[in-house]
Amino acid sequence: MSPSALPGSDHCDLCEAARITPWFHEDDICWIAECEICAVPMVVWRAHGTEPPTEHLAHMHARLSEVVSMHFGFEHYIDDNMRNIPDHYHAHARPRGGFFGHGLRRATEP
Repeated sequence: MSPSALPGSDHCDLCEAARITPWFHEDDICWIAECEICAVPMVVWRAHGTEPPTEHLAHMHARLSEVVSMHFGFEHYIDDNMRNIPDHYHAHARPRGGFFGHGLRRATEP
């Protein structure tokens, strides 16, 4: 099923999952890419909605932490305040003590 055919996903940028920035991970539950706006890794739930099941949430946060460790190496916190796209679950790995990742260097390429 194409992302645009998913229920509730009409005109949802996250359901579209365009590869605009580098991608670091993808599986049946989520994908992780560099956020186009704030330049930090962002995990996106493949289902359109705001309340993933507990096991999906744990899976996504674990994969996001692995990506930070493998490709970035900064201490982080998980920010799942969905500011710009409030109807599709996603979370950012923010540098501890900061918000944006501009200027942070990747340890490895995706």
